[in-house]
Amino acid sequence: MKILILGAGRMGHGAAFDLIHNSPGVESVTVADFDLKKAEAVAEQVGTDRITAHHVDAGNQSDVARLMAHHDAAISCVNYWYNESLSRAAIDTNTHLCDLGGNNYVVDSQLALDEEAKAAGVSIIPDCGLAPGMVSILAMHGAAKFDTVDEIHIRVGGLPQDPQLPLNYQLVFSVEGLINEYVEVARVIRDGKIIEVPSMTELESLEFDGFPPLEAFQTSGGTSTLPDTFLGKIKELDYKTIRYAGHCDKFKTMIDLGLCSSDEILVDYQKVKPRKVFGELLQKYLPADGPDYVLVRLGFVGKKDGGVKRLRYDIVDKHDDSTGLSAMMRTTAFPASIIAQMMARGDVLTRGATPQEKAIDPDKFVAELERRDIGIKISNP
Repeated sequence: MKILILGAGRMGHGAAFDLIHNSPGVESVTVADFDLKKAEAVAEQVGTDRITAHHVDAGNQSDVARLMAHHDAAISCVNYWYNESLSRAAIDTNTHLCDLGGNNYVVDSQLALDEEAKAAGVSIIPDCGLAPGMVSILAMHGAAKFDTVDEIHIRVGGLPQDPQLPLNYQLVFSVEGLINEYVEVARVIRDGKIIEVPSMTELESLEFDGFPPLEAFQTSGGTSTLPDTFLGKIKELDYKTIRYAGHCDKFKTMIDLGLCSSDEILVDYQKVKPRKVFGELLQKYLPADGPDYVLVRLGFVGKKDGGVKRLRYDIVDKHDDSTGLSAMMRTTAFPASIIAQMMARGDVLTRGATPQEKAIDPDKFVAELERRDIGIKISNP
């Protein structure tokens, strides 16, 4: 298998590591970025002659297509707004593609390419990171243990091991992705119907053994295509982001003050977008890349053999000192790498642009997670 990685940031690095060190069926890996030095740095850090670095402009569809054409599958680790054009490049070159997603509207535009992807004989699978991503497949894995499912509640968060004021948060992925999660609406199922609710609302407390007080609140994108997949089959489905207690109120205050707005304002005779300025400030003042945790919890309620059944999946992953990979890199980039390999070796029989929960075998996927020491604790609370 020959796999292309677009984007040499944290997640591109994580995907490259997994493809080279955890994946015996991979023959070669190309990591490509607009900044060639970043791509070369990832190739050097991964440390093998089976990985090469290339320059590519992710916004130039023909540029991407020329590079894609020599690969069996590609993983998009660039910002979500490139993913529609990358999907078109994949169709043009008969290359399977998965991405880290993160925006419902972009995913909708990708799924609209279904017939074109089928005609090209390729699989396009958006939203293959952590959340959206891995949790969608885990939702299917858990739901299969019931005769009928009434509720699925998903809670996910990336947390610093050493939280620092004022937000007790560190940047572990794109700041644009973070802001987008906090300001776009969340899609959920309530009373059997899909509705939209504002992000940063419906605050709740939750506990994980060994952790200080935590909270969870609505954010955008985490349910991805699950509401459509489960519509008519389930009464309640939602997704909330986990943070240390107090984070939501502080960040929501900044949103309410307009700091996340993309509407231009005039400052000293210059037009500026508050969101761009705020994003730069977050990158300047928030810590990044320190040791981290990723917490995942899926709660299921349904019926089995005529009785009510409850099931809970918990994952606690942490920074890997031996490899230098963060928990967020492991739980976001590894799932995308797994799916890219499944597509390249023929484990994914579905062709077209398809939600992952409809295309990926949950048992095979979970087995690959466990092989990478991303273990699921299953309980009946």
